[in-house]
Amino acid sequence: MDQRSATRMEAACSLLSESERRYLLYLLADERSANLEDLVRQIAAWERGDPASTIDKDGRQHVYVTLVHNHLPRLADYDIVDYDLRSGEIVLTEGFDDIKPLLEQFRQTEAVPEIRQRPAL
Repeated sequence: MDQRSATRMEAACSLLSESERRYLLYLLADERSANLEDLVRQIAAWERGDPASTIDKDGRQHVYVTLVHNHLPRLADYDIVDYDLRSGEIVLTEGFDDIKPLLEQFRQTEAVPEIRQRPAL
């Protein structure tokens, strides 16, 4: 493995080390685009272990803040997503294909059964 490949692999592992980022990518992988509010609700539900329909505004607030101020900008920096906070739309970019196989490996080991049972990426 050359230095460039090793650096890209390290970056991919670092990006996928955060559960909220993985959850976001699992959800986007199915449709390639989604609305921020829908993603926030489902990610908060997975983190709490509750149905998405029961997550209130306070339960979503932490996830929203970390996505907007940390995870989305970082994924955009690596050309994995594009997002528009005004519309709430988040779209996977071509860079996602580079981490897709590794993300699938992570998916198979998630503690949340619903995540593991979703179709393969």
